[in-house]
Amino acid sequence: MQDKTFGYRIAKTIDADVVVCGGGVAGAMAAVAAARAGASVVLVERYGFLGGNATAGAVAQFNSWQTANGRRVVAGLADEVVARLGRYGGAGEHATFVMSTGHRMDRVEYAPEVLKLVLDDMVQEAGVRPLLHASVLDVRVAGRHIDSVHVLTKSGVVELRAQVLIDASGDIDALQRAGATFLELDDGEALQPATMMFRFGPIDFARFEALSKTEIAALARRGYDDGQLARAALHSSRDPFSADGWFNIGRLGIDATDAMALGAAEIEGRRQAWKAAQYLRRCVPGCEQGQLRAFGTQVGVRETRRIVGDHVLTSEELLRPEQFPDAIAAGAYPIDIHPAAGGELRYEGLGDDHAYQIPYRSLIPVGFDNALAVGRGVSATHSAHAAIRVMTISMAVGQAAGVAAAMAAQPSQAGHVRAVSTPALRERLLGDGAKLA
Repeated sequence: MQDKTFGYRIAKTIDADVVVCGGGVAGAMAAVAAARAGASVVLVERYGFLGGNATAGAVAQFNSWQTANGRRVVAGLADEVVARLGRYGGAGEHATFVMSTGHRMDRVEYAPEVLKLVLDDMVQEAGVRPLLHASVLDVRVAGRHIDSVHVLTKSGVVELRAQVLIDASGDIDALQRAGATFLELDDGEALQPATMMFRFGPIDFARFEALSKTEIAALARRGYDDGQLARAALHSSRDPFSADGWFNIGRLGIDATDAMALGAAEIEGRRQAWKAAQYLRRCVPGCEQGQLRAFGTQVGVRETRRIVGDHVLTSEELLRPEQFPDAIAAGAYPIDIHPAAGGELRYEGLGDDHAYQIPYRSLIPVGFDNALAVGRGVSATHSAHAAIRVMTISMAVGQAAGVAAAMAAQPSQAGHVRAVSTPALRERLLGDGAKLA
């Protein structure tokens, strides 16, 4: 029924081949890939825009597209995102970045607000039906089959029925409501902390970037020791439209699935950002004229729930690296663990031409036949997750999940994700420009 004012009134029940819960970059790529593969797709997102940590969290850089010596291991839809950002003028070129640990990687700095437009374009052009301002309420399950997802919207509760569910919600809320099994942290481990990104400027980047790694490290340590920085780092990315930078120097040790803790972290994150901005202005060359311009819409969350999948990916497999016959994506980001407390990070680098693979089985939650998980909820140990969690890899995994879901949604497959032919899936991904090794 058409509304007299704008658009269409939402139906109380919506049928689709694929429902994707979560519109971060993993979920958006999954939705686009599934739709381009011929599936009807509904994409559920709690905000009024897509992108997740890439937009709401304002991470502002896509990094580690290649090995240290320059071999590309991430492409496909992720490349298309960057190309479209470039056409809007919202991204820089691929450029080499040297981490404080000395690891060399390439990255693309981008404008989070422009990424919102790019993702809008991609999902609409693919024919995806985006359902924004919608939160997962509950999930109906019959045995091993997920029948429907109920979401709370401004129009009330809406039932979404699909052949395949892709949970890209970050915290894996849909599968949690369905009763999925999740990995426990090992003794002595803690969830990686969240960070409140903030925008600061103007910055004299000629002076700021002329600082040596030793000088940057000394300034970061001084700020941390003086209690002005929550993390001993001055990590930032440049905004393509201005002389501002997005800074990633907060540390919030929380379980972001705890609503009260998450709210408290948002408040503390803004306080940390304000103090850090004052330190930049007072003490860091090139930042003397700057001021805090904006906070991220939300804290950027690194880790919460991780499913128990048909295969649990380990750091040992990444470091070998294990060659998986069902590999559907590759990566070269190092094992990078931010402890919940303290100013440092734990880091395990890779060789110059070292890349690893993510198997399709790590996307399939045990106990369900028609579901996949992407993003930071993939089945991986705490240390393996510390490598594969970055957004470039998440886009590649999302693309693979979308194609797999479209294949599983065919009448002959009846939604069974394990019935998907992995050789056929890999062939389709390679044909679409993805890298698998």
